Amino acid sequence: MVALYRYIPVPVTPLMLTRNIDEGTPINYTWTPIEEISPNLVQAVVASEDNLFMEHDGFDFKQIEIARREAEAGKRLRGASTITQQTAKNLFLWQGRSWLRKGLEAYFTVLMEQLWSKKRIMEAYLNCIEMGDGIYGAAAVAKINFKTTPDKLTKEQCALIAATLPNPRKFNSAKPSKYMKQRQNAILKNMKNIGPIKFE
Repeated sequence: MVALYRYIPVPVTPLMLTRNIDEGTPINYTWTPIEEISPNLVQAVVASEDNLFMEHDGFDFKQIEIARREAEAGKRLRGASTITQQTAKNLFLWQGRSWLRKGLEAYFTVLMEQLWSKKRIMEAYLNCIEMGDGIYGAAAVAKINFKTTPDKLTKEQCALIAATLPNPRKFNSAKPSKYMKQRQNAILKNMKNIGPIKFE
């Protein structure tokens, strides 16, 4: 499947099916080539989720170590997953926390980094990631939440979308809370710091 998805659009993900079958949540999803997605969204998700996406080989060991120390100190658990890890989880695995699932996530992450380009990983991520309740990917969130197409998304809209990603069913980019607007501002600042994301 990893080799196949290197070339063909992902038809559906386990999360989409689970939400649809177990909860009756509709699947709003249209695969869109990355060339038809605003570069602002690429920049926003890197600024929000994985600053070192273009540099690492699938794992950000510095963030993993920080998360481990914070957990040991009794602080709130936080994610340290890279965009590649999140893509692996969304495309190939079930939801939940277990050592088996984490092990398989690492396995698929290594395979994807070896077989796919960074551009393809980002393309799959932006198409398949959950961006709202029943909303998957850039095309769906652009249409439903902003009444536009994915190539027309502004920096501000993309930063709001990125601000929802820790919990897209709780946070709504179409109706941002005060917290989300604060996250949006922080993401916009980081977008300026990291600059445009350029693929080979």
